[in-house]
Amino acid sequence: MLISVIIPAYNTERYLAEAVESVLAQTRPPAEIIIVDDGSTDESPRIARRFAKPVLYLHQSHAGAGAARNRGIAQAQGDWLAFLDADDLWLPDKLARQIALLESEPDVEMVFGGVEQFISPDLDEIHRPSLRIPSPDAKGYLAGTLLIRRTAFEQAGCFSTAWQVGEFIDWYAQAQEMGLKSGMVPGIVMRRRIHANNLMRRNGHIGRDYARILKTTLDRRRILQK
Repeated sequence: MLISVIIPAYNTERYLAEAVESVLAQTRPPAEIIIVDDGSTDESPRIARRFAKPVLYLHQSHAGAGAARNRGIAQAQGDWLAFLDADDLWLPDKLARQIALLESEPDVEMVFGGVEQFISPDLDEIHRPSLRIPSPDAKGYLAGTLLIRRTAFEQAGCFSTAWQVGEFIDWYAQAQEMGLKSGMVPGIVMRRRIHANNLMRRNGHIGRDYARILKTTLDRRRILQK
């Protein structure tokens, strides 16, 4: 089982190294880690290039997380794919636990795990009081918790590049429509960082994009039912 991990990075100089190190620390190491620099203007490229193999650095003009993940998939050599945002962290046994589930349930094509959200130490005091952190054992149907067979991913298709946020929700809806079987390992596999930049990005686009994704999904399902 060769696993390719794809990390899209856009101006995440504060967090990128820690994210990559959380993948390198896996008790079941992946075959490769592909960092796709999505046109960063900060020190992210320099930080990414300082890692040696199995880390590979790619650069593209800014096109969004969906396009960056797609670029990494095109480059990936593994027969299994996993993803991590450059500001989040994996627990050390994330891949090992997911592989164990896949080995015990061979018909499962993709597997997720629990997510623990945490407030980044650099988040200013203005935002902190308004944040509510969900239960630490919440099931995480997120790109960062996913491990998927490459052939199964290709059935659902690439990530849409039409959305500022929510491209994974759109992709997962398509995976469900294709009938891909998923599993969920118990407990936390990923820590999701809450910081100023992702708060601003989500607050600015989340309502509009999620409404459009919902409409697109419903329209697609109506066509499939005909």
